[in-house]
Amino acid sequence: MSTKTATVTLAGGDMRFEAVTGSGHTVVMDNTVGATGAQPSELVGVALAGCTGMDVISILRKKRQAVTGYEIRVSGEQMEGHPNSFTRFEVTHVVTGDDIDVAAVGRAIELSATKYCSVGSTLASGALVMQHGYLVRTRGEELAAVVLSEGPHASPSEKGAGA
Repeated sequence: MSTKTATVTLAGGDMRFEAVTGSGHTVVMDNTVGATGAQPSELVGVALAGCTGMDVISILRKKRQAVTGYEIRVSGEQMEGHPNSFTRFEVTHVVTGDDIDVAAVGRAIELSATKYCSVGSTLASGALVMQHGYLVRTRGEELAAVVLSEGPHASPSEKGAGA
């Protein structure tokens, strides 16, 4: 099993946050008012496009397709009202090159969607467990608790667990 990590820190401004990934890369996020970085919800589509794109280009290269240009367009629809959950993503792969085998492109996309892309698989699975908790540092003390776990595989004792 592999674990991916990130640390996100309030970095000035009203809602500006800086994320540092476990691999050491920085991403700036903000809301529409500050507009100094991407909105967090936009990054869901970015992650999906990046994940499937890496799969597809790798497969096409193995199939010796002479790809000269590749773009992944993602559109995500969100529900009105909080929490503005995504209800649909449309992913369009734009592949350019001479003598591209259309069947190879279709098969590469299918393999990414059904076998390789962890982001797409997670979004489509309905099997994700999300656990929320806190660590509060105050007056020289550290207080920690799990607030709740939600999802189909959270144990009943975790659901609604509070401080």
